[in-house]
Amino acid sequence: MIDYDAKGFIGIIFRLRGSVFPQLFPRIAVVTAVGALAAWVEQSSHLAIAPIAHTLIGVALGLLLVFRTNASYDRFWEGRKLLGGIINRTRDFARQAAVWLGDDANLRNDVRRLLVAMVALIHQRLRKETDLSALGSLLNDDERRQLEPLGARALTVATWLSLRLTARAEQGQLSEQRLQSMDANLTAIIDAMGGAERIVKTPVPFAYAQHIKIFVALFCLTVPFAMSSSLHWLTPAGAALLAFALFGIDEIGVEIEEPFGYDPNDLPLDLILQGIDRDTADLLGP
Repeated sequence: MIDYDAKGFIGIIFRLRGSVFPQLFPRIAVVTAVGALAAWVEQSSHLAIAPIAHTLIGVALGLLLVFRTNASYDRFWEGRKLLGGIINRTRDFARQAAVWLGDDANLRNDVRRLLVAMVALIHQRLRKETDLSALGSLLNDDERRQLEPLGARALTVATWLSLRLTARAEQGQLSEQRLQSMDANLTAIIDAMGGAERIVKTPVPFAYAQHIKIFVALFCLTVPFAMSSSLHWLTPAGAALLAFALFGIDEIGVEIEEPFGYDPNDLPLDLILQGIDRDTADLLGP
């Protein structure tokens, strides 16, 4: 995710990283060429399309694009709330472990390591990644061998955490109430993972996405002929500006509808994991 100054008007306008303009350039170029053709046809034969149809259609198209963008941002914001829930539950779990497991340094450090590994595996699942070596020292060789053939890796690590806590409870060193409280945090983390998976595995319906793209493309490719009677040789510029606006709104929706990847506008999963690692280390030790 790009960190920027929301008040920096000029800086935002001219910043290319995170902009959808590079993806739009080929489409804008095509519409500009059509605009030049429309201007030439109008100048040579005075042939133009009456603008009333495009005026009326443009209102409906605008509403569709706004709805599309809002639906995509809802997915983006829901993803951020779910990640926020994971952050809060891991912090609370670490706080509980620091207090209730404080007399066993080895167990406390092991719990912290597995807690961070579980979050890292959740992030890998959301990104459809499988490379366990990326977790580094969060997993030992035996744990990697156990996880390698599995699909439910984060859930397996959560089970390992529960087993460690249950063993301590069976030894009489952790009360049933405290065990339930810590387990509730693990359950909340798994619930948040399921909510994030719902976003990843449920794209915007194809028919809806396809219809909007066809609608926008047809509108942008025909509107120059409706503009040419009033703009004349300025038609290519007007067509390019309109294409930038309409294609851009649609592309922004595509950019943010699945927020867990590596695109500049996606959620900062790596920074979130670093924050969890740092916070749990402060409470439970490195």
